[in-house]
Amino acid sequence: MIKAFEDNYNLKVFTKHELENDFFDDVDIVAFPGGEGDSDSYRYLLKHHAPRIRRFVARGGRYLGICMGAYWAGSNYFNILNDVDAVQYITQPNTCTRRPHAKAMPVTWFGEQLKMYFYDGCALVGDQTKFETVATYSNNDPMAIIQGRIGLIGCHPEAEYNWYQLQSWMKREWHGGQHNLLLHFIDYLMKKD
Repeated sequence: MIKAFEDNYNLKVFTKHELENDFFDDVDIVAFPGGEGDSDSYRYLLKHHAPRIRRFVARGGRYLGICMGAYWAGSNYFNILNDVDAVQYITQPNTCTRRPHAKAMPVTWFGEQLKMYFYDGCALVGDQTKFETVATYSNNDPMAIIQGRIGLIGCHPEAEYNWYQLQSWMKREWHGGQHNLLLHFIDYLMKKD
């Protein structure tokens, strides 16, 4: 994720041990990428800091969540969304897959059909009048949305070449990277009021 926007934005990387009371005072956006493991790692990584993240967003700070970071915006974690929740895509009606493993998922991103790296990502379901849909899965469930100053993506536009090399069936799906899509999404989110 850092590679996608390090040339265009100043970054401040943190761990759970570096979140002091004034940490977000000079921050415009907090970003949580996808990661190894599952969304339940929130409990030992950030549960203690959830009120601080909620205050940051409530004061007008922006939030970017990709895959696991998108799940964390939902009702079971940071609970910063309005009438929408991040749910496991593979459990939704009419999905193109029921398996959580890595795959090149067909999506429509700003009207363009493409494939994007997926590993048990979320669908963003709820009152669609309360967010802007940027991308959908093949069943038309929202895959990437912007709600106010919160941007969420269920798949992985930040995926690197080596992600596609871990499974033999994925090697042929490498598309040269989609960091430009992620950068465009962040630029678009940063313009939102």
